[in-house]
Amino acid sequence: MTANDDSFTNWKTREEIAESMIPLIGKLHRERDVTVLLHSRSLVNKSVVSILKTHRFARQIAGEELSVTETLPFLRALTELDLGPSQIDLGMLAATHKADDRGLSVEAFTAEAVAGATGAGKIERGEGRDVVLYGFGRIGRLVARLLIEKAGSGTGLRLRAIVVRGGGDQDIVKRASLLRRDSIHGQFQGTITVDEASGTIFANGNAIKVIYANDPSEVDYTAYGIKNAILIDNTGKWRDREGLSKHLRPGVDKVVLTAPGKGDVPNIVHGVNHHTIKPDEQILSCASCTTNAIVPPLKAMDDEYGVRRGHVETVHSFTNDQNLLDNYHSSERRGRSAALNMVITETGAASAVAKALPDLKARITGSSIRVPVPDVSIAILNLQLERETTREEVLEHLREVSLTSPLRRQIDFISAPDAVSSDFIGSRHASIVDAGALKAEGDNAILYLWYDNEFGYSCQVIRVVQHVSGVEYPTYPAPAV
Repeated sequence: MTANDDSFTNWKTREEIAESMIPLIGKLHRERDVTVLLHSRSLVNKSVVSILKTHRFARQIAGEELSVTETLPFLRALTELDLGPSQIDLGMLAATHKADDRGLSVEAFTAEAVAGATGAGKIERGEGRDVVLYGFGRIGRLVARLLIEKAGSGTGLRLRAIVVRGGGDQDIVKRASLLRRDSIHGQFQGTITVDEASGTIFANGNAIKVIYANDPSEVDYTAYGIKNAILIDNTGKWRDREGLSKHLRPGVDKVVLTAPGKGDVPNIVHGVNHHTIKPDEQILSCASCTTNAIVPPLKAMDDEYGVRRGHVETVHSFTNDQNLLDNYHSSERRGRSAALNMVITETGAASAVAKALPDLKARITGSSIRVPVPDVSIAILNLQLERETTREEVLEHLREVSLTSPLRRQIDFISAPDAVSSDFIGSRHASIVDAGALKAEGDNAILYLWYDNEFGYSCQVIRVVQHVSGVEYPTYPAPAV
């Protein structure tokens, strides 16, 4: 047998193992609300090839490829446990078991590592929480995809309705079509049908009522059987407490804004300050995509090195706020063609840092350039540190943060030498550290942080909603603090 034959046989064997993992992962998700992860990447509803690629990607951050032969025993051990709703990381289980010197079996080690999700201390599955989307644009449709994907057993977040302004004939059909097909993010993973008579979109069995209204005051959500709902406003029309309070109608309990909040509206970056949300807070903001991209790595650097001052330059993909061709715009420069120009514009991300990181003493400034790509941006974070360091030390610190810290769902890490922006379409992290581009010398460090300003941000929004709804399940093994 040749080396080529050996390689192909090995591939087919790994395919077979990955195929055997799919029903186990699916059953845990549907029946117990357990999400199986691999280094913070969900394996739920993934294909054989996707599972294998996710295992291989571990080489980018952990230094060596993780094999399905290593993780399958841990997955099988999980199926034998009486698990409650949780997120369990197979990559972390395998890594911590390898580092453990007690000689425990996979079964015994797994039971110990996820003990908080079993027995009397486990979370009991609830009735679920209603969610309403106010607006159905770029972020609204991606949040809808995520809510439908995470429906699981039906006891978590439930997308009950979307509220939009009437758009004429076949409005609901056209909106369903935009949910079904996306030029950037591809096809919806599942089936979508429309009942025009009842004004309902059915997506993977989820019945989503389409409500037409020009103002929040026109809607009584209880008339649609919606109660105690979290409303996600992705229009950006109202950003202060007075405006967003219009959404607090019968059937709606909390309002989450997918744009920077103004005044006393809390700006929340999940992973950094979501724990500061007061239980009785009814209105909050998820800040901006750029704020979510820079705040977690800024916190990671400040915690380790201290930050004296910094500047963030964002090279940002164009958005619907710009014109395709030159035309009047209320903002300077944004009236010029987005598809043909680099456009200097403002960013509020730097000033928003203070709301998310009030203990940060450093002054952070910022500016932005819009460029002719439809998605994925990069933030260049230039920091003066309180102590000197080396490039190797900073890389090792950020790599470890992306693997084992409480920020591992926010910060990703890649060392691929030929990575470009389109490689990060669909990333679920708030930002991705580009190891090859990072610079550090003395007390200066320059971080290059990729982020999918649409999908990665939408994932952060969902995490905040999960937290305030009480269905943000704990992750095991627990990340290092």
